[in-house]
Amino acid sequence: MKKNRAFLKWAGGKYPLLDDIRRHLPEGEVLIEPFVGAGSVFLNTDYARYVLADINSDLINLYNILKTRADAFIREAAGYFTAETNDADVFYAHRQAFNRSRDGYQRALLFLYLNRHCYNGLCRYNLSGEFNVPFGRYVRPYFPAAELYAFAEKAQQATFVCEAYDVTLSNAADGSVVYCDPPYAPLSATANFTAYHTNSFSLHEQQHLAALAQKLSGERQIPVLISNHDTALTRQWYAGAELHVVSARRSISSRIQGRNRVDELLALYGRPPR
Repeated sequence: MKKNRAFLKWAGGKYPLLDDIRRHLPEGEVLIEPFVGAGSVFLNTDYARYVLADINSDLINLYNILKTRADAFIREAAGYFTAETNDADVFYAHRQAFNRSRDGYQRALLFLYLNRHCYNGLCRYNLSGEFNVPFGRYVRPYFPAAELYAFAEKAQQATFVCEAYDVTLSNAADGSVVYCDPPYAPLSATANFTAYHTNSFSLHEQQHLAALAQKLSGERQIPVLISNHDTALTRQWYAGAELHVVSARRSISSRIQGRNRVDELLALYGRPPR
């Protein structure tokens, strides 16, 4: 099966692990993703319908606009990918405009621009909710026109919602399958959790997610697959699941020496009978 790339750059994107994830995702009518991120799993699976959630309101706003107004949005977004816009001063002016704007359509255009022009494609906000990633200094940022159109087409099968993971899980309909890609647990006791949004994902929330997955699969027969680092702690959290170890190249350090292969877990709760 041909792999489709997401149009956004995204920390912890699942493109490299798609074969492993697809191998362990059960069949079902609806795939639910409480942490949709850039949507690589959505783009590379074949469910009849999707419920795709995230707490990042800018992300969900962009997806809903792309779903309903793709042609106009992509035409206008292309104007943000020129030699003139690939400039530090222009970038910081656009970042300021994004942080001040309350117009959903303008924020969607600027969110795509910032994602493709900022450092490492990171999505980070300060405690005031302002996007604060610096300029990336790329020679020629790529405008993902084909990827945007492919996403917009597949989005016709999807419902996008901005809500917390526990709300998404509590609303799961019978016959659904759930894939969870939470912010990963730290590889060591000294590593900090990455705050992908204004809220970081705490140890308590990691444990709560595991407990909800076990409950959903046990009480309602809705299977749940969770990705995370393979650590003593995650193995403890996912003791009630069927565990599969996969290996992925991960940038776990700003130093090149720190970029190596790291084992990850796919924890499957409630594999349905075949």
